[in-house]
Amino acid sequence: MDGATIAKAVKDLFDVETTVNLTVPAAEFGDYATNIALQLAGRLKQNPREVAEKLAEALRASGDYSEVSVAGPGFINLRVSARSLARQLEDNWNEHYGENSDGAGKTVVVEYPSPNMAKPYSVGHLRSGNQGWAAKRLMEATGWKVITDNHLGDYGAPFGIWVTGFLKFSSNAKLKKGGVYELGRVYIATRKALKDEAAVGGHELADEVQNWLLKLEQGDEEAAHYSEMFNEISLKHIHEVMGRLRISTEYELGEAFFAPRGKAAVQELLDKGVAKQNDDGSVIVPLDDYGFDVPLLVQKSNGAALYATTDLATLLYREQEWQPEKVIYAVGAEQQFYFAQLAALAKKLGLKLELVHLWFGAIDQLNEDGTREKMSSRKGVVLMEELLNEAEKRASEVVRGREVSDEDVKRIALGAIKFSDFAADRRTNILFDWDNIFALTGFSGPYVQYAAVRVNRILSLAGKAAVEMSDDYDYAPEKALIVKLLEYPKIVRLAANELEPHKIAGFLYELARELNRYYEATPVATNNVTDLEKQARLGLLQKVSHVFDHGLSLLGIEVPSAM
Repeated sequence: MDGATIAKAVKDLFDVETTVNLTVPAAEFGDYATNIALQLAGRLKQNPREVAEKLAEALRASGDYSEVSVAGPGFINLRVSARSLARQLEDNWNEHYGENSDGAGKTVVVEYPSPNMAKPYSVGHLRSGNQGWAAKRLMEATGWKVITDNHLGDYGAPFGIWVTGFLKFSSNAKLKKGGVYELGRVYIATRKALKDEAAVGGHELADEVQNWLLKLEQGDEEAAHYSEMFNEISLKHIHEVMGRLRISTEYELGEAFFAPRGKAAVQELLDKGVAKQNDDGSVIVPLDDYGFDVPLLVQKSNGAALYATTDLATLLYREQEWQPEKVIYAVGAEQQFYFAQLAALAKKLGLKLELVHLWFGAIDQLNEDGTREKMSSRKGVVLMEELLNEAEKRASEVVRGREVSDEDVKRIALGAIKFSDFAADRRTNILFDWDNIFALTGFSGPYVQYAAVRVNRILSLAGKAAVEMSDDYDYAPEKALIVKLLEYPKIVRLAANELEPHKIAGFLYELARELNRYYEATPVATNNVTDLEKQARLGLLQKVSHVFDHGLSLLGIEVPSAM
């Protein structure tokens, strides 16, 4: 339901062009409500209640509403017949229902999950993958051309740590056997050795780390060999985990790809006077003209590249190659200040693209005493593969005794994990609680997936192809479902505009609850319903099925064939 009829009444009565937004109040007040009279009162210099009464009278006369009432200082509550709502749903329906073309002709780059190389894929990148994929899908659903890039952490100080550690703590045989997990072990051991060395005032190991990094930057063959070897092992592992998460990207242009370009860009900034070189040789870009007292460090004193060096080159590359209107970075909350600086740098350089930091909170877990803390290896699962294995084990227990395929078990497991990521605003920390995320009641992925499976099963047993909704049926029992379905396009638009996929999750949960209430009161395709009722109800359920499938796909979740 849109506010076009009310906007027309406003134009006819007050000669004012306006957009009217409708909300869905509690059921006892009506199907829809608007505060347009309160918005117009100041502009018209009239009492808002009087404005509301005039509008209400005009809306009653239009015949589009079965009931129009005014409440409080000037709120207008509206009721619409179920039949007219059903007709509106049918008139607006198409195979892309819920989508729009707001971003038509525009390009956006979405960057995710961007894990670090040469160590196992950890749960630290779970939210980046989930939120980034949802951003991609939402932008696609609103007409944008989407380019996705996995900005791999394959450069910088970690490379020096990996080579130094490999030579000191590992071997080719161990690497062949352990793969990326051996590299992860080596990384941890080397970090500990560096810490121990620093504690006694040593620097030999730290110097070796820096030397390997500089060798790579200078094109040393041995360093390049190690980089290629580690990258091959890491990429194989990353792709396997991303495959299990059902996420992918078109590009994988990592930091190593941009480092040489970054150094050239830094030199260009120095030549133009945009950047300044400190006495120690480091290079900064002052951002005080954009409200930052702290300048952005774009090159170390020894000439080594930093995140900002490669991100500078990445910005320039993306603008030149893809000309996006927007770049979305799916990166955690701890990087807010850095990305604010990066956005200021883009403005200072006159780049036309808008930088959006799609930040999110941490993943918490419950301790035995009931307190919460950030998920860590000391307290539980930290490796993504372990998390997925445990999820699939628990999903198997949920459907034990039923004929559910291994593929559907994986869909349920992944649905549970992903839906929990969208349980609340992305900017809040989420609580990873195994029992809650697999609950078949309450706000969970399996609860919504089960609702979708159930409606699909009803449609399958009915054995009918596409069924149109009927003008001869009054749809009174289905009114609440229809009202909910009519909300969906607005929810998609809001979720995309604000990059808040939790709005989709909340809508799907409400739709599942409404559907369960409907089943309790209304038979759909049983022997005691008429052919007219059966056709009308099945036609509506086909639309419900579409919205479940579409909405879950925006979150990167698939509907199982059975549960």
